[in-house]
This record gives sequence, C-alpha cells and structure tokens, in this order.
Amino acid sequence: MAAEFDSDIFVNQTAPGEYDARLRPGWVVGGGVNGGYLLATIGNAIRHAVPAKPDPISISAYYLSASVPGPARVLTRVRREGGSVATVAADLLQGDEQRIAALATFGDLAGLPGDVATTAREPDLPDRERCVPNSMAPEDIRRIAPMMERFDMLFHPEQVGWAVGQPSGNGVISAWFRLKDGREPDPISLLAVVDLLPPVTFDLGRPGWAPTLELTAHVRAVPAPGWLKVRHATRNVAGGMFEEDCEVWDATGRLVAQSRQLARLPRRTTATAG
Repeated sequence: MAAEFDSDIFVNQTAPGEYDARLRPGWVVGGGVNGGYLLATIGNAIRHAVPAKPDPISISAYYLSASVPGPARVLTRVRREGGSVATVAADLLQGDEQRIAALATFGDLAGLPGDVATTAREPDLPDRERCVPNSMAPEDIRRIAPMMERFDMLFHPEQVGWAVGQPSGNGVISAWFRLKDGREPDPISLLAVVDLLPPVTFDLGRPGWAPTLELTAHVRAVPAPGWLKVRHATRNVAGGMFEEDCEVWDATGRLVAQSRQLARLPRRTTATAG
C-alpha cells in the first residue's frame, strides 16, 4: 500500500505531457493548499514526463493564485533534454485558472559525480526527546492547519517562544522532521519539506498564513533514510514581504536541499499557521 504522501501527490497521465491530480484537503493551511505540497505534486508530474531523469535538481515556481482542494491538472513541456539533465516547464491549473507556473531542471542525482561539499553548518538541534513536538500545537492552529497531521516535527526548545507569545525576534525556526507512515525522504518529498515548517515570521511576532509568491528549491543529493533536520531563517522584511531561506539536512549530516521563497507577511489580525 502506498504511503499517504505518495497517494496525495499521485498524478495520472491523460495525454502526452498532461496529468490529472487531486489536491487533498489534508494539505490546507490558512487560505489555500500548502505551496510545498503543490511543488511536490508538480515535481511528480515532471518526473513522469522525463522518466530517465527522475530527480528534481532545481525548480522555481510562481504562485499566481491560491490553490484549493479538488481536481487539478499539470501541463508539462520539455524545453530541452540533454545527456544528464532535462529542463521542463510546468503549469498547475484548476478549471480555467492557472495557479502555478514553474520551470525545473531534472536529472538522476544518484548518477551525478561527487558528493555535497558545503561551508554551511548543520543545525545544532538537541536530541529529539528534548524537543517540542508539533502535536502540542494549540487546537485553533491545528484546526486551521490540518496539514500538521501529515508529519512529525520536533522543534528546537529555544525557538518556540512564538507559541506562547514570546517570539525571539531572531527570525529562525528549526526542527527535526519526518513524514507519517514511516515514509522515508526522497528528492520529490524534499520539494514539500522546504515549505512545511511554520513561516519564520512566527519568530518575528507575526503569526499567520504567509502566502508564497515565488519559491526556488535546489536538491543536492538523495537523502538517507531517517529523520531530517530543517532550518528556516529570514533577514529582511520589506514592502509587506519577506524572504525565507531553508536548509534540509539528512540523517548522515549532509545538506540535501536548500530553498528560498518570497512570501507576503501575515496580517496581524490572523492567527493561523502555514
């Protein structure tokens, strides 16, 4: 039996380059469907369009309007396919409305030379027993963000002051992460993981749904089985928007994915997660 995540991002080919999907209500947050889940659904369609190159290496998506649970279509166009990578454009539509426009580079990560070399530092997370589980989130947050039931998060205990009205103001949130059902991480799931922690603006005292405008993800390597470490950070707020940088590290201590997104600041009157 397929894991819940794989069932939720399932696509069915209906014509060359065209795929039907069904966006699940379990991935709703705030005023729409989570952007990372949508990116993974698009990525699943792209890997079917170029089966010899099944892994996302880079993908940039522009979120034109909020997606809602229900039927959707992903239209893919292979712009170029070379020896090691393919460049594919993809659009996600619901009815006649385009929700997302994306451009991606896919390849076979296992076949690429070398390993990850980085000057970035792995997040210093305490042992999982000392971290704060997302199951302790207030009921109103869990009701507005049902996607929190899809995964386990264990937050750094020094970075959850926002949950009790005492944000640090540092603009950093980090946590251990894994999908439900014992589903191990892979390159496609990393496209969702980069957008599943609460918006880093929570740590700036600005809780609420933060709609993504643009999200670019780079997948560096096939992740090892086990828990992931995820870190979100921001340095700039301007014009009612902020950037959010994400790093994902696997169980062996490798940096396996990075992302940057531009999102709108939550309205101060809301109290949602996303």
